[in-house]
Amino acid sequence: MNMNDNYHLPPQAYAQPEDEIDLKELFIALWKGKWIIILMTLIFAAGGVFYALQQPNTYKAEAVLASSNDNQSGGLAAMASQFGGLASLAGINLGGGSTDSKAMALATLQSRKFLNAFINKYDLLIPLMAGKNWNAASDTLQLDPEIYDAQNQKWLREVEPGKSPIPTDWEAYKEFKTLLAVSESKDNGLVTVSITHLSPTIAKQWVDWLIKELNAWTKRESLDETRRNIQYLEAQIEQTSISDMQAVFYQLIEEQTKNLMLAQVQEEFAFKVIDPAVVPEEKAGPKRALICVIATLLGGMLGMGIVLIRFAFSSKKED
Repeated sequence: MNMNDNYHLPPQAYAQPEDEIDLKELFIALWKGKWIIILMTLIFAAGGVFYALQQPNTYKAEAVLASSNDNQSGGLAAMASQFGGLASLAGINLGGGSTDSKAMALATLQSRKFLNAFINKYDLLIPLMAGKNWNAASDTLQLDPEIYDAQNQKWLREVEPGKSPIPTDWEAYKEFKTLLAVSESKDNGLVTVSITHLSPTIAKQWVDWLIKELNAWTKRESLDETRRNIQYLEAQIEQTSISDMQAVFYQLIEEQTKNLMLAQVQEEFAFKVIDPAVVPEEKAGPKRALICVIATLLGGMLGMGIVLIRFAFSSKKED
């Protein structure tokens, strides 16, 4: 008897596992289903081209800004730094540093309260919500007749039962936020404000209006705060009989009055315009070539998925 006979393995030990993937079979399955893959790729490619051509051009206007408080040597920031300790003793706030004021101004620019007030002041609801195309020959914005009837000045958009066809402040705010972009450079602190719109003229105009209204808004808020500080200090003078404290309060009132005078004559209160917005001559979007490429890739992937799923089901049936 041969000793090697004790080590013979059964034939099934050499068989491949049933769940092992055979790349050759997958390749053959893909080759057999090549017409499905080609057909799906062509359909998606044609759909991508059609969709890309239907999208209107958009234009981006942008302006570069610098904080008005960054380089002040004797203005509001310097006064706040000089008398901040005295003000804290009196329980008032003369204003933070340039970083805080910039952050507050940028937060204001993107706030719902400011943007809704901006939209209502300049009557931007119709071009914001009903714009469809820009006519370059006449430089006019064409409205979507299914959303707004310009002749009868009536909103026609379809809404859910119980809602008004007139866009709400919340809807206007969300739509405007999609057009507005604000970025701050980490290197030099410069702020870029941009508007992307169907009309290049409107995009430039809205950027100019935004900067103007932001400066006016922050200026008004600062003036109101300064007046409240002066009123508070005047009330504290009447309530104390200590001459030293009265002297401190009078000194603070003097500085707050200077702040008030400086703020009233400062037009670019929050931001100075370094590079103003211009009417863009080149479109910012849509990226039609990218849309077509993505649609083609999706079609090819879907076609391959269909072929592989059919191959998997047919393999199970054979097993």
